[in-house]
Amino acid sequence: MIDFYRFKNLSNEPDCMHAVTKKDPNEPYALSLALHTGEALDEIVANRQKIIEELDLAEKTYFVVAEQTHSDNITVITQTGTKGWEALEDAVAESDALITDLPGVMLAILTADCVPILLFDRKKKVAAAVHAGWKGTRSQIVLKTVRKMVEVYGSDPADILAGIAPSIGICCYEVGEEVAKHFVDIPEALSQKGEKYMLDLPAVNHYQLLKAGLLEQNIELSGVCTACEVESFFSYRKEEGCSGRFMSLIGVR
Repeated sequence: MIDFYRFKNLSNEPDCMHAVTKKDPNEPYALSLALHTGEALDEIVANRQKIIEELDLAEKTYFVVAEQTHSDNITVITQTGTKGWEALEDAVAESDALITDLPGVMLAILTADCVPILLFDRKKKVAAAVHAGWKGTRSQIVLKTVRKMVEVYGSDPADILAGIAPSIGICCYEVGEEVAKHFVDIPEALSQKGEKYMLDLPAVNHYQLLKAGLLEQNIELSGVCTACEVESFFSYRKEEGCSGRFMSLIGVR
């Protein structure tokens, strides 16, 4: 039995399907789901297939994965079909946020410390998955994704639920001034540690969601630091360059 992390707010929406995968020491590569890190392709695809079998999904479900490049590029998925699931070649090119209103399409983000954010408009039935490392967060990718949902689908930010999934926390994310300088205008973002800074990327994305118009009560933070809970989630920093990635998925049922 594969274990998932789930958000309470998204789980309460019957039209939303979502899950965040966790490590499993009994599976190949501890259930890593990354095709781009050099592991045996057939075993990673088999891991992905196990995820499908464990999820409570619609009868026919398609999976969309992007080539993540730490950009603020957003792709709206308007055609049903699977992309980037069994091979890198057909992944959505250079995109760090995916949006769709197509039922039966699951959007997927791969991370190992960066912040995965799942969004769901419960009125318009629109789902989005966002990958926000420090560069994407600096570019306000989650705020831009909300604005794209408003622009394309007429979403009201007050109707959007957000789940900020496990990622590296302020307890473990030490950065230099060259990174910290981009977040000094957000009081909760930083704490100084000698000549270095501890950066709270989940808090910055939370701040940007509020700035985008989401209601505080509609934003759920996991509170899970991937570096602290490395037994359950891959952490690039804690594991000193690990190749494993876990997956955050969301779609419209």
